[in-house]
Amino acid sequence: MIVTNQLNPAPQQAMAFFAGSDDAPICMVNLLKFKDKAAYADGSEPELSGREAYARYAQGVAACITAVGGKLRFGGDVTGLLIGEVEELWDMVAIAEYPSRKAMFAMVQSPEYQAITKHREAGLAGQLNICTAARDGAAGA
Repeated sequence: MIVTNQLNPAPQQAMAFFAGSDDAPICMVNLLKFKDKAAYADGSEPELSGREAYARYAQGVAACITAVGGKLRFGGDVTGLLIGEVEELWDMVAIAEYPSRKAMFAMVQSPEYQAITKHREAGLAGQLNICTAARDGAAGA
């Protein structure tokens, strides 16, 4: 299995993801890896850590998610690995629920979201975004 953290999806990935006609709710599992130091495009705030820059994004994105009818379900630091093996652990996991892919697309296109992406880009070294759909009565552990 190849695992590659990315900051943004490739254009064809984004087009395929948002082109789906499925209006079912989704949860996005975000595996986040922070930069040691924030790296703003304009060179500002070099004293911030990547985690601190991302926290600014997280504060704003919660309102953006709510505005499209979604919910921030979980956010927590990665503290270890029980099953499997990876070369390097992620720093944090966040789970956001959206009423549909269309709602998520509306959020990422909104001016409010676009205004906070600079903090995400300054703080993140990369991430994995895993889309999940709920199954009735299914639970896994």
